[in-house]
Amino acid sequence: MPFFLGIFHNTILISAITAWFSAQFLKVIVNLIVIRKLNFSLFFSSGGFPSSHSAMVSALALGVGKYHGWDSPIFAVAAVFLIVVLYDATGVRRAAGKQAEVLNKLIEFLYHGPDLAQKRLKELIGHTPFEVFGGVIVGIIVSLLI
Repeated sequence: MPFFLGIFHNTILISAITAWFSAQFLKVIVNLIVIRKLNFSLFFSSGGFPSSHSAMVSALALGVGKYHGWDSPIFAVAAVFLIVVLYDATGVRRAAGKQAEVLNKLIEFLYHGPDLAQKRLKELIGHTPFEVFGGVIVGIIVSLLI
């Protein structure tokens, strides 16, 4: 089977990418419902509900487990990858976002308003545990449907 056709027939890959796409699309829908504003740029952003990283790796790990067995070495790799991504989203990336928020406030305080020469640091880069949980649920649902 040619290379590109093989990619398009890879159910696990399709499941993971579809979970990412679904979570990103849901961010726009959730924002529309909660804030009542349509913001398509959220589709290309990180952070927010649900976590697309969590959705993607959850679908990936579930797909690998379903197709290759829960005791396979490749499932072990996918499961460890899942744990690292979930930890990173709620831990390291969330802490970096909180630090960016503090730094932005500090710059505004020091300059008595936003410093026009300094671009604001991105604050929404991590996730709350609830956002990660939402992403995991999206990933599981998508993986079970595909």
